[in-house]
Amino acid sequence: MSEILINESERQGRYTPAEIEPKWQARWDADGALYAAEGHDSGKPKFYCLEMLPYPSGQLHMGHVRNYAIGDALARFMWMRGYNVLHPMGWDAFGLPAENAALKNNTPPREWTLTNIAAMRKQMQRMGLSYDWSTEVTTCLPDYYRWNQWIFLKMFEAGLAYRKKSKVNWCPECQTVLANEQVIDGCCWRHEDTIVELRDLTQWFLRITKYSDELLTGLDKMDGWPEKVRTMQRNWIGRSEGTLVDFAVDGEVKAEGSTGDLAKITVFTTRVDTIFGATSVQLAPEHAVAKAFAAADASLAAQIEELLEQQKRAREAGDVGAIEKHGIPTGRFAVNPFNGERVPIWVANYILADYGTGAIMSVPAHDERDFEFAQKYSLPVRRVIAPNVDTDAAGLELPYTGEAEAVLIDSGQWTGEACLEAQQKMAAFAAEKGFGTATVTYRLKDWGVSRQRYWGTPIPMVYCQQGHEGLEPGGVVPLPESALPVELPPQVEITQQGGSPLGRVPEFVNTVCPVCGGPARRETDTMDTFVDSSWYFYRYTDAKNSTAPFSSEKAKYWFPIDQYIGGVEHAILHLIYSRFWTKVMRDLGLIQNDEPAARLFTQGMVVKDGAKMSKSRGNVVSPDLMIERYGADATRMYALFAAPPDRDLEWQEEGVAGISRFLSRVYRLTIKYKDAHTAANTLASQSVAGEKLLRKLHQTIAKITQDFSGRWHFNTCIAAIMELVNEVQSAEAAMDSGEVPTATVAEVFRTLVLLLAPFAPFVSAELWAEIGGQGQVFRTPWPVADEAIARESEAEIPVQVNGKLVSVVKVPAGSEDAVVKAAALADAKVIARIEGKTVAKTILVPGKLVNLVVK
Repeated sequence: MSEILINESERQGRYTPAEIEPKWQARWDADGALYAAEGHDSGKPKFYCLEMLPYPSGQLHMGHVRNYAIGDALARFMWMRGYNVLHPMGWDAFGLPAENAALKNNTPPREWTLTNIAAMRKQMQRMGLSYDWSTEVTTCLPDYYRWNQWIFLKMFEAGLAYRKKSKVNWCPECQTVLANEQVIDGCCWRHEDTIVELRDLTQWFLRITKYSDELLTGLDKMDGWPEKVRTMQRNWIGRSEGTLVDFAVDGEVKAEGSTGDLAKITVFTTRVDTIFGATSVQLAPEHAVAKAFAAADASLAAQIEELLEQQKRAREAGDVGAIEKHGIPTGRFAVNPFNGERVPIWVANYILADYGTGAIMSVPAHDERDFEFAQKYSLPVRRVIAPNVDTDAAGLELPYTGEAEAVLIDSGQWTGEACLEAQQKMAAFAAEKGFGTATVTYRLKDWGVSRQRYWGTPIPMVYCQQGHEGLEPGGVVPLPESALPVELPPQVEITQQGGSPLGRVPEFVNTVCPVCGGPARRETDTMDTFVDSSWYFYRYTDAKNSTAPFSSEKAKYWFPIDQYIGGVEHAILHLIYSRFWTKVMRDLGLIQNDEPAARLFTQGMVVKDGAKMSKSRGNVVSPDLMIERYGADATRMYALFAAPPDRDLEWQEEGVAGISRFLSRVYRLTIKYKDAHTAANTLASQSVAGEKLLRKLHQTIAKITQDFSGRWHFNTCIAAIMELVNEVQSAEAAMDSGEVPTATVAEVFRTLVLLLAPFAPFVSAELWAEIGGQGQVFRTPWPVADEAIARESEAEIPVQVNGKLVSVVKVPAGSEDAVVKAAALADAKVIARIEGKTVAKTILVPGKLVNLVVK
C-alpha cells in the first residue's frame, strides 16, 4: 500500500483495500447466486448486459479493464434500478496463438488455454466484476463446439454450407486460409506486416451472401448502434445496382478443360447509359478469356504473367487501388451489343478477378479511372452524356460523370433521355434482346471458414473413399447428429509445416462412411474461430444444456441483447458474422429476433506512450500491479473517470493514486459519521447548513441518474460524487456541532454509498455494512432525486449598468421578471451608479442577467 494512502487514512477510519477487497470477494464467491439472473417469470424488466468475450491470452491489461468496468458499472446500476440483469462472461478459446504457444513452450494448446482461463478468471474476480460464473462458456470444450458442428450440419442441409475450389487468401505466417474480412490492406489481420497470398484451394464456405440485402437494410433500423459501425458495414456489404451486359467475343476462343462460356465477356456496369461511349473491354489477368488467349500466344502469356506480378507487388504494398495502371492489347475484339461496334479487348493489372465479373467496359469520357488508362494508351475518348442535349460535347471538360442532371447524347434511340431513366430502359432492352439483365451486386463474398489448423472446431464431414449410390468416390458425406461431437484428439504434434496437423493423425483421419460403412477420411480442416464468437451470447442463456444449443424459450426472453460493449475494430469481422448467424438461427426456428443486439457501444482505447495498449507493442499495464498499489476500486474507477467511455484514455498512474486518495477520504468521512445512522434524532426542522447539504445531495442524484441513463458520462458521474464529498467535507464543522441534524447526516452518507456502488463495489459494500445497511448494496434501490429539495432556494443575478457589472442581487429561485427588476433597482450599489440618470431600457435574461441602459 502506498505511503500516501496510509498517511491519508491514518486520521479516522483507515482505508485498507488490501484487506477490504479480498474479504468481500470471498463473500461474493461463497454466495454463488449473488450475480445470477432471475428467471423469466421474475416480474421485473430484463436487461442483458454483455461485453465481448476475450481471447484467453493469460493476462488482462488496462485496456481490458476499461471495457469490463464499463459493463460492470452499467450492470450494477440496472440491478439497483430494479432490472433482472444477465451479465455473463466466457472465453473465445480456440485460435492460432495457442498453437504458437505449443510450438514455443512445448505445451499442448488445451492445457495452455485452460491455464490461461483460470488465471484471467481470477483477475476478473479480483477486479470485483459482477459476472454470473454459472453461465460461463469456454468455446474450446466439446460441450460448446459440438453445437458449432450441429449448426454447421443444419446449414449444410439448408444449402448454406458448401465446398468449392476458388481463389482464397493464404497467410504464409499463419499457414492457413483467411476470410476476405480477415485481410486488412492486403495483410493478415493477425500479422500486420505479413502479405496475404492468393491460392487456388478447395474450401468450405458459408453462404452469407444469401443475407446480403437483409444485412444491409437491417442497418437502417439499428438506431442503437454507432453510425460509424453501420457505415463500415454498409461499405463492406457494398450494394451496387447495375446491369450485366454480354459482349460477344469476335472470333473463336478455345481453351482446354475450360467449363465457362468463352464466347462472351460479361461485364457489370452501374452506368449502362454510357455504353455507347465504351471504347474497349478490359479483363483481369486471371479471367478465363484472358487465359484462353494466353494459351494460344506465348508472348501474350508472358505479358499477362507480368501483370499478375504487378498485382502481387501492389498487394504487398498494401494498396491495390493505388497500383500504377498497365495494360496489354490482346489483338482480339468484342462486340458492343447495343451498337454492334467492335471494341478492342485489353488485359489490365488494375482489374481484379474476384471483383464483379473480372471484366469491365471502359468508358474514358465518363469515368476517371478509364480516362487515366485511355490517356496513357491513346485509346479513343467518346462523349455520350452531357448536362443537356444542347451542350457542345467538344467543349465538355472530361471526364464528366454527371448522372442525376445529365442526358444522353450520340446514343442511338436513347439520345435525349435523362440518364437515370435511360438506365432502366436500356437494362430492360438488354433483357428483352437476351444479352443482359438488370442486377444487384455486392462486395460481400461468402465466408470461407476452412482453416488448416489443429486448434479449432472439427468440421463434421467425411469423404467416402469407395463411393456409393448417388456419390462418387471421395464425395462429401455429412455426419449424423448422433456422431457429435467430433472431438479433437488430445495429443497432436504441431509443426510449422503446411496443412492441418490433424491430417497426420491416422486415428482421427481414418473412419467409416456413415451411409455405406465403407472406408472414409475425416475432413482435417477446422472452422474459423469467428464461428465460435458468432453465437456464444445465445449459449449464455442456457449454458448447461446438453440436448440443444440453448432453450428457444430462454433466448426469446433475453434477446436481443440490451447493451453490447466492445471495440470498433470488430465492426466487420465479429459483428457482421454474428448478425449473419442470428438470421440463420432465426430461419432454422431456434430464435425469433432478427438482430443480436439492440444497442452497441464501442469504447475508446487505452493509450500509453502514444500507442494503443497491447502486448504486441510491449506497453501494457497490468491491473494486478495497480491493485497491489492502490486497490481494485481505484483502478477500475480511474478507467471510468479519466475520459468519457467513447474517447481514448491516456494512461497516467498518478490518476489511479488520486482516485485512491479520494476513496480514502470517502471512507474516513463515512466511518466518522456512521453512528448517525443509529441516532434517535428525528428533528423536523432543518438548518441552513443542512438544507444546503441536502440540496447538493439531491442535485447529485439527479445528475448521476441522468448521465448514467442517457449519456454514459461516467466521468461526470464520478466528478459529481467528488463535488458532493467536497460539500460534505465543508460541512464537517456544522455536522460536528449538531447544526446539521443527524437524520440529514445519515441520509447523506447512505445515499453517497449507493451512488458510489456501481463504480467502486468493494468499498461500497464495506461502508454499507459499516452504516448498518440491509442486504446487498447492489440490490438496494437506486436513490431518487427530490426535485423540490434539489431546486436552489435563491438565485444570484448579476446586474450591469450600460454593460458593466456593478452588483449581484439575490432573489428567490424562479422569481418572476418583475421581482428581479425590482430587486436590481433597489440594490444600493445600483442606486449609487444610476442616481441622477434616466433608465432608458431594462434588458433581462431570465435567471442570468439584468442590464440597465441609462442616460
